[in-house]
Amino acid sequence: QVQLVESGGGLVQAGGSLRLSCAASGRTFSSYTVAWFRQTPGKEREFVTGISWSGRRTYYADSVKGRFTISRDNAKNTVYLQMNSLKPEDTAVYYCAADRSPGVAITTASDEYNYWGQGTQVTVSS
Repeated sequence: QVQLVESGGGLVQAGGSLRLSCAASGRTFSSYTVAWFRQTPGKEREFVTGISWSGRRTYYADSVKGRFTISRDNAKNTVYLQMNSLKPEDTAVYYCAADRSPGVAITTASDEYNYWGQGTQVTVSS
């Protein structure tokens, strides 16, 4: 079993930066693909970015490409999301999720992920 805990959310002005962390328990976390999703009230959960177990592969939604960077430190069982040049439309609850399926594919489908954190609120003011 893997438990995920996000942190680092908060209130920031447009153009600012935040770094989210996703800390995991469980020895097998380092073998999982991990992704960040976000959700606003009344909308579907949206894929933001994902990273393969080794960190060699990443994938970004077009809306965040060039502004957000995902990384991981398997020795610390932690995945990070560096968010720069934030926009008001980035406001959402951000969730990290882990996919225990073997391989290096990064899926954007939320129902393919087996473990989820509780989420952290990111609010970007204009």
